[in-house]
Amino acid sequence: MREEIVDIERELMLIGRYKELASSAAPPSERRLERGSSYILLSRLEAEGPMSIGQLAQAFSLDTSTVNRQTAVLLRDGLAERIPDPEGGMARKLRITEEGLRRVEGEREYRLRGLATVLKDWSPEELAAFARGLAHFNASIEH
Repeated sequence: MREEIVDIERELMLIGRYKELASSAAPPSERRLERGSSYILLSRLEAEGPMSIGQLAQAFSLDTSTVNRQTAVLLRDGLAERIPDPEGGMARKLRITEEGLRRVEGEREYRLRGLATVLKDWSPEELAAFARGLAHFNASIEH
């Protein structure tokens, strides 16, 4: 295995560990989303509008049963709601609720504040290069 790939794997593992530590350090007064999957699904519904379970599963390359379990949490917590397909299709769609929107915006703000703290000493060029590298990495995952 190429040494660079080993280095990248180690760094990604550390990012995951730091993310876990940051999540556990959040003040109890901040109502954060309980699961990372909730933030991801709600962000997609916020950006795309109502989507079916099948559309969400396809968007994230997941099994529909996995997405069904994850969206059940959103529905139970009042963060999303089932609605008839606005385009007249047979499948019901999920739409983010006002509470879901409020919570996803709060979660995003929390994450942005954390990133701003960690990256405060980076130059604009370093930030831009890192953003490009992450975008390239995520595009590679999706293909």
